[in-house]
Amino acid sequence: MLANVRLMALRVGVQLHPQATSVADLRDAWKAADGMGADSIWVWDHFFPLYGDPDAEHFEAWTLMAAMATDTERARIGTLVTGNSYRNPELLADMARTVDHISGGRAYLAVGSGWFERDYTEYGYDFGTAIGRLRQLESDLPRMKERISRLNPPPMGDLPLMIGGSGEKVTLRLVAEHADAWNTFGPPENFAAKNAVLNKWCDDTGRNPAEIERTVAVNADDVDDVGRYVDAGADHVIVMIGPPFDLDPLASLIEQRPRFG
Repeated sequence: MLANVRLMALRVGVQLHPQATSVADLRDAWKAADGMGADSIWVWDHFFPLYGDPDAEHFEAWTLMAAMATDTERARIGTLVTGNSYRNPELLADMARTVDHISGGRAYLAVGSGWFERDYTEYGYDFGTAIGRLRQLESDLPRMKERISRLNPPPMGDLPLMIGGSGEKVTLRLVAEHADAWNTFGPPENFAAKNAVLNKWCDDTGRNPAEIERTVAVNADDVDDVGRYVDAGADHVIVMIGPPFDLDPLASLIEQRPRFG
């Protein structure tokens, strides 16, 4: 199989970091991103800042998502990605379905196994071990899919199931078995290597690799030549931006997007 599987036009998006900021500034940023023509807008699912002042202002992801769903009109929305351990899988599926309706069918259900220990210890979750959290994700994914299939009304859109992560033995196998989309990080060499492993898992599990959207999260200083990521197999490039939410890197991605349509 070819290492790169890409059959769709390039999509571009932005992740807005919900730390050291206000809800008003976040809303201004995602409205601006939607107006610029971003294909997707994301927040992260943590309870504390990931860098800078550890006690800076911070906001919860899914309540922000509900506001984003009402404030935007075009872009798909999601968490990049939800910590699976933080919510019952049936509840998470119902939350995602509800946000999907609020947005008019534009939501992703994006999950990962979780990694930020402070989230767990301060909110009373069992941090456990990395393999234990992966095993929980493996058992919870079918539960999410089953609950979505039973919800009334069903999702308004296609509600793609995204899995975030890069573990070659378990995470990428779960992507091949369950996911509609996959996210990991740059640089291009890292993305290409992990993409090739995912394609191998698709071979091993009998999955058509073209069914899985390949997304990559990149730093704000790594957007000048998006073709490097397209060559590595990316369908969807998402720039990660913290406050004060300078959207120039997103504008650069949008300007480059027509070259890969």
